[in-house]
Amino acid sequence: MFNNWLKIAFINYKKNWLSTIINLFGLTIGLTGFMLILMHWNDEESFERWNPKKDNIFYFQTYHKPENSYGNNISVPMAKRAKEVIPGVEDYVLFNGSGIGLKMTTKVKTVFQKDGMTATESFFKFFPFKLVAGSYKDALKGESVIALSVDAAKNLFGRTNVAGATVKFDNKNYIVTAVYELPKENSQIKPEFIITPPAEQFKNDETSWGNFNYAGFFMFKPGTDPEFVQKKFVKDVFEYRASLDKGESGMTIQQYLDLYGPTNSLLTPLDEIKLYAKASWFGTGDFKTMMILFTLSVLIVILSAINFINLKTAQASQRAKEIGVRKAIGSTKSSLVLQFLLETFLICMASYLLSLALTELLLPSFNKFYDKEMVMNDWHIYFYSFAMVLMVTLISGLIPATYLSNFKAIETLKGNFARSKHGVWLRNGILTLQLIISSFFIIGGLIVNQQVKYMMNKDLGYSGKQIMMINFNESDPKPWLKYERLKTEMRKIQGVVDVSYGEAVPGSGRSSSSNMDFMDKSIQGQHGSMDYNYLKFINVKLKKGRWLDPNLSSDTINNVLINEAFVRKFGWKDEDVLKNEIKPGFDNKKYKIVGVVKDFNIRNLKTEVEPIIFFHYRETEWKRYNVYNIQLKIDPNDIDGTVKRLKTYWQNNVEQGYPFDYYFLDRQFAKTFVKYQKQQTLFTILNAMVLMVALLGLFALSSLMIEQKLKDVAIRKTLGASDRTLIVGLTKQFLWITLIAVLISIPISYYLMNEWLKDFAYRIDMPILPFILSLVTLLLLTFSVVSIKAYQATKVDLVKYLKYE
Repeated sequence: MFNNWLKIAFINYKKNWLSTIINLFGLTIGLTGFMLILMHWNDEESFERWNPKKDNIFYFQTYHKPENSYGNNISVPMAKRAKEVIPGVEDYVLFNGSGIGLKMTTKVKTVFQKDGMTATESFFKFFPFKLVAGSYKDALKGESVIALSVDAAKNLFGRTNVAGATVKFDNKNYIVTAVYELPKENSQIKPEFIITPPAEQFKNDETSWGNFNYAGFFMFKPGTDPEFVQKKFVKDVFEYRASLDKGESGMTIQQYLDLYGPTNSLLTPLDEIKLYAKASWFGTGDFKTMMILFTLSVLIVILSAINFINLKTAQASQRAKEIGVRKAIGSTKSSLVLQFLLETFLICMASYLLSLALTELLLPSFNKFYDKEMVMNDWHIYFYSFAMVLMVTLISGLIPATYLSNFKAIETLKGNFARSKHGVWLRNGILTLQLIISSFFIIGGLIVNQQVKYMMNKDLGYSGKQIMMINFNESDPKPWLKYERLKTEMRKIQGVVDVSYGEAVPGSGRSSSSNMDFMDKSIQGQHGSMDYNYLKFINVKLKKGRWLDPNLSSDTINNVLINEAFVRKFGWKDEDVLKNEIKPGFDNKKYKIVGVVKDFNIRNLKTEVEPIIFFHYRETEWKRYNVYNIQLKIDPNDIDGTVKRLKTYWQNNVEQGYPFDYYFLDRQFAKTFVKYQKQQTLFTILNAMVLMVALLGLFALSSLMIEQKLKDVAIRKTLGASDRTLIVGLTKQFLWITLIAVLISIPISYYLMNEWLKDFAYRIDMPILPFILSLVTLLLLTFSVVSIKAYQATKVDLVKYLKYE
């Protein structure tokens, strides 16, 4: 029996070779896309799974309800108090620096070592890397200690057994306490060396509740409920801090929290940070985009299943007599269903094997696209993709199998099936669903393209062209003096037009902020310490008031500029702005506003421009120590030559042994678009795949349905119908289905794309053109695809179809 089923299956594959190829091709494409996206998701989920303590380690984040904003930092006193008073909190570890590069000297050589991290002494309790040399006990206790990775040890000493050896940097000697091997598995925390925060700085931070300069992980005792800890954090840490700080203000605890925040805490499990964290030092996850991509890949597989169902039901008339004969000689309904399921499963398995080969072929390009190193060695990929094959087999096999097996033997043997209306509604309904999905992809693709184009063409409020930023080695004890010396010397280099410094640099990703108080209101504002000419240097426009002036002593004491977002946040009227004085959280004195500048974006165009306060870097003593760059405007006629001269000068006269760390502002900010450009590219590829699968299915379906009407065509042509009339008659049904499908898809697409656009602070208004183009495109494509077969139908041999009438 099984052999007979196989013979029948292959006879039908050969007989309907076009639909067989289309089913194979469509499902192979769909499963390949599904597997690639599944591998991407699985890779994102795999971060930190190597850690045996992951179930008890949680990353700390904050939430401020009035501003609906998430933070990823914590202060030292908050972490200490949480350990002391919250049951279930066993320990904590804090970071206040990552990606650090330092010039280190050993007895062997001097090298620039990258990718270091500063962490408190509990680090190895949380991240138990494999120990190669030394001991983790007290490895980070004290100030002059350092732990090295295997690669860093080899880089510095040429060997790994270097526990007890000395490394010199920042004019101090550090003892190597441990050498560790970094995990080969995915991890965001892979420091090449670890040092502790400077003792003097950490001592001051231990009493500063408002100094949110650290990222924090907490280790819980087994069985501790994270929800319980979050509530206790608000009650016993945030409210406690508020009771200490609010003083004689007369505010309630809740009023203080609403004003200064945070109002709530969030704890994300260690192995979920990469994808699910609301805010993170190590890169914020984007689970929403992952779900969109995964859903789109599943939709392509569903489209392939729809092709199966449509083509199988359209072929029903060809198999009606076969089924009638088999039923007449005793075949049961269940055996017929199993046979048709087998035929579907064979196609699905062939597609599965082809998709495995195609996925392996495309994986290097996919890895390059996402900057990953994925390989097909995870059983989850094979398990879930095979489960998808079984699901497609059931969905696309069971419906037509049940439909075909329900034919009445007597009717099919009499030849009455051809006049039956069975299956018409099923085919039309499924074809409508297919075109709804296709319409959504066209609309969505056009809207994504318009949004990305809008972001890339938007006026950023500044000009970063020909502006080169060089980062300082931050171990310099007096960086502001270094900047002032270099400003004078580097002006003399041929090709340098102007020089300046700014803290709030577009695209740099660096920022610092504090509360800004005015009367009984407070907001969070970014710090923009700078040189006098910086805003004019990057072509920011002055809206009101004046620029800071180096000839006015007050401009280095307590005068500031603010941006439009600052004004909006306080709700000030334009005419009152220059009368106001504010008290920033970084100082005890009040600052007078002397000017307002137009908004310019320093992060990316997904987020709103934040309130920023601009002041000279000498106004606050501690800001001088944070000067971290020098920016140069380059002559556009000799950029390459000027860069070479600057590099030579820098490496010979400024920071010998350190890399020349520079970039151009406009190119750096352009990197913030990469994520959305990749989304645009993927959506375009998926869009093309969807249309290809849908149109091939439509062509095969229309071919089968038109073939069933060839006798009608022959009769009408004999009676004098023109080719044009016949083509319109044959395509009219498909055009109506397309029109209905697009009309149904419009509200669905509008809602889903509007939800996607809500994530962008700077977004397009929902355009009408994509909806119109979707309708026109699908109608034209449907007509083009169907009319090809319809035209061929008008050339039928009349004698062949009329000789028995």
